[in-house]
Amino acid sequence: MTKPSGTMSAPEEAAGPVQVVEVGPRDGLQNEATILATEDKVRFIELAIAAGVRRMEAVSFVRPDAVPQMADAEKVMDQVPRRDDVSYIGLVLNRRGFLRALDSGVDEINLVVAASNSFNLRNQNATTDALAAMVEEVLGLAGSAGMLASVTIATAFGCPFEGEVAPDTVAALVARASAAGAREIALADTIGVGVPHQVRELFGTARTLTDVPLRAHFHNTRNTGYANAVTALDLGVNILDSSIGGIGGCPFAPRATGNIATEDLVYLLDRSGVTTGLSVPALVDAAGFIGGKLGKEVPSMVSKAGGFPQKEAS
Repeated sequence: MTKPSGTMSAPEEAAGPVQVVEVGPRDGLQNEATILATEDKVRFIELAIAAGVRRMEAVSFVRPDAVPQMADAEKVMDQVPRRDDVSYIGLVLNRRGFLRALDSGVDEINLVVAASNSFNLRNQNATTDALAAMVEEVLGLAGSAGMLASVTIATAFGCPFEGEVAPDTVAALVARASAAGAREIALADTIGVGVPHQVRELFGTARTLTDVPLRAHFHNTRNTGYANAVTALDLGVNILDSSIGGIGGCPFAPRATGNIATEDLVYLLDRSGVTTGLSVPALVDAAGFIGGKLGKEVPSMVSKAGGFPQKEAS
C-alpha cells in the first residue's frame, strides 16, 4: 500500500485479504490510567509495524485536558518511522484538530460522530446534527488538502446513556458522510453491546446507501466482539479495527472495555484461511511490551495461551 496523502484514492475493500487497522496506539491507550512516555508509544508503533501492521490509528488530536493520554500527538508523529507502505491515521473531532493533524504529517484523518445525541452532548458538548455538520465541513477541508478522510459513526450499536440507538439514525449519518465525501465509513460498537443480528442489519443497510469501503470497529466488553467481526467479514466488510493486547476503551463511556485484540483476531482469521499479512507471534511480543509498560496483564487470550500447538517431534 502506498501512502494515501495527496492521492485521494479510497482504501481497498477487496474480496479476499482482510485489512486489519491497528488502533492500539490511540483507542487502546486513551483509556488507560498509565500515561506512557512518547518514546514508549513510538516503540509500540514500531513493534506493530514489525508484526505486519501497515495501517494504524496512531494518535488523536483532542484537548490535552480531556484526554491527557494523547497530549503528545505531535511529538509521536515527529518520531514514528516514515515508510511508504505504512499509513498513519489521526483521530480528529473538530476543525482545530484537523489543522493540527495536517501540520503533524499524518497520512489520514478519522472523524467521529456518535449516533446518540446524549453521547455527543457529554463527549463534545454538541448535538448530533451539529457534529454531523462539523464532519461535513472538515471532509471538505480534507478534500481540498488532498488528505484521505474516514468517518466513524460511534455508538452505532447502543449508547451508555440512551440505550437502544435507532438504526435509521445510523443510516442517516452514513448517508450524510458518504454525500460529504468520506472515503471510508466505520460503524463502531463503542461500548461493546452489539450482536451479530445488529451487524447484519446495520452494515446491510449501510451498503445500500454508499459504495465507499466500510470498516467495522468492535469492542469485546460483553464477549461478542469476535462473533461480530466474523459476521461483518461474512457480509463482505473486510476492513476491521483491533487493538494489540485488547487494551483500551472509551473514557467517555462507562464500563467500556478494550477493543477486540489484534492477536486474537489474526489467530481467528489465520485459522480460517483468511490472509491478513500479520504475524501472531510478533503481535504477542508487542502485547507483552505494552502490558509491561502499562504494568498489567493485557486482556487478550492468545497472548496467554499462545498459537495453535505444534505437533511434537517423534
